[in-house]
Amino acid sequence: MNYRTWIFDCDGVVLDSNRIKTDAFFRAAEPYGTQYAQQLVNYHVNNGGVSRYIKFQRFLTDILGREAPAEEELNHLLADYAGYVEQGLLSCQVAPGIERLRQMTEGAQWLIVSGGDQKELRSVFRKRGLDSLFDGGIYGSPANKDEILVRLKAEGVIRHPAVFVGDSQYDIEAAKRAGLDFIFVSAWSESSFDFNDADLKLGSIADIADQF
Repeated sequence: MNYRTWIFDCDGVVLDSNRIKTDAFFRAAEPYGTQYAQQLVNYHVNNGGVSRYIKFQRFLTDILGREAPAEEELNHLLADYAGYVEQGLLSCQVAPGIERLRQMTEGAQWLIVSGGDQKELRSVFRKRGLDSLFDGGIYGSPANKDEILVRLKAEGVIRHPAVFVGDSQYDIEAAKRAGLDFIFVSAWSESSFDFNDADLKLGSIADIADQF
């Protein structure tokens, strides 16, 4: 309860949206063949928290073998993916206990730092009435989490002691590189990483509130 800054990943932490995005990656890539779409899904699941821009670039270069992906083709994939994701983000479950934890941490600053598209995140959170919880701001791609955390620390937005609440290997690695404590929440995670270096491992945001 002494944390001055709470930083949350979005997918699988604040919103039950991991499956929505996994399905959207498959559907966007499916026109290239189901076997290639499944390879993209596998890459996505194994690299949770990495932005869609990187994942589709890797899909075109590493999976399809393009030497240099055409911007038009990449943008088409991104647009298809965004279309599949949008409605799901507006209707998926919000983490139980999040408003209770916000009340319990009154005086601390809350932020979202996600691999999701920043404009999309801000729109969804505004439409769902969740943006007011995150007084420190909502941040996402195309910048990656390391870049966002470095910038926010330099700007004094992140005040220590600070904690990152996440569900992916990239979340804990980025948190530790930024000198943040880390809480792993497992209920909606798709990661098989062990998270042994987490400062706390719990099921959900509601469990964090119960813990404190």
